Amino acid sequence: MGEPDLELLALLQLNLVSGIGPRIQTALLEHFGSAVAVLEASGGQLLAVDGVGPKLSAAITAARNLEAARTEHTLAYDSGVELLLRRDARYPEPLGRIFDPPGVLYCRGELLERDALAVAIVGSRQTSSYGRKIAEQLGYGLALAGFTVISGLARGIDAAAHRGALKAGGRTIAVCATGLAHVYPPEHVQLAEEICRQGALVSESPMTRQGQPGLFPQRNRIIAGMSQGVVIVEAGRKSGALHRARHAQEQGREVFAVPGRIDHPGCLGCLDLLTDGATLVRGIDDILDALGPLSAPVRTSPETVVHAPRELTLNEQERDVLSLVETEPTPIDHILAQSPIEPSRVLATLTVLEMKRLIRRQPGGFVERTGR
Repeated sequence: MGEPDLELLALLQLNLVSGIGPRIQTALLEHFGSAVAVLEASGGQLLAVDGVGPKLSAAITAARNLEAARTEHTLAYDSGVELLLRRDARYPEPLGRIFDPPGVLYCRGELLERDALAVAIVGSRQTSSYGRKIAEQLGYGLALAGFTVISGLARGIDAAAHRGALKAGGRTIAVCATGLAHVYPPEHVQLAEEICRQGALVSESPMTRQGQPGLFPQRNRIIAGMSQGVVIVEAGRKSGALHRARHAQEQGREVFAVPGRIDHPGCLGCLDLLTDGATLVRGIDDILDALGPLSAPVRTSPETVVHAPRELTLNEQERDVLSLVETEPTPIDHILAQSPIEPSRVLATLTVLEMKRLIRRQPGGFVERTGR
């Protein structure tokens, strides 16, 4: 195992201090510059940080010996859990850009670069057969198209979304509120194992942390932060899924809602979201159409780099021709010369790409990517 990184140990130690949530941890790290510096700070210096009172200052000071962090590190290692810092290449890049990202992300399974192209599907735990069916269909379709499906491993909509992605042979990630030393709810142990084989379980909670009030709403920012958009399937007006929609809106992510029966209390939250401007979802095409250009291109395979979600629906010939089009105006003659396909088929494919709003024609025989 080797000697753990000192900054990692310091972050683990802060994560174990009762009373330090995401907001205060972010404030401490911004104020002192590193977790090591936080633990080296005096009580008076700690009190200068917004949200830190005498009790919390004393708790941080008492945690300086890192003994609990070393125990936590060993437990994670023995459980096959990787500990990711924001500086690590495998830390999800979209998550690192939210206001209060986890200082340490616990991961069991594997995170890939292509997981930046992800959509979350969430909803109520107590749901109808219709809601579960739609969630599974959306999870299946999005995974088949090449998206990673993210949800929270909860009963109801979350579990159905994960299972849909797994059935498609695609990738799915479960964001857990509790620690990864155990699975919650316990009946999802087998589902969690399947997710680890085709994705990952992730959490910001220490390994043995049990469910506590506030943890489930808190993890919703991670679900939204790892996604390009969040789809709400069946949610009542008091559903925690609406918290995920709020986090998505705050983080600039697209919010989608599946319509349901107007006389069903479990659908009223989705209907309210649609009234407030959420994108209506009738199938995955509505999701693909609404998602804008990616903030950075995502490599989904050694040969394929995706600039916009709609590109996932292209056939091989369309992808090959699109790969020759730059974001700056590209001469059509250059594309014809570079493509091994006969010119008439290249020109026809360019027309299809234009109809799909992935390229636009420019005067003088040029085309360029639109980013959509």
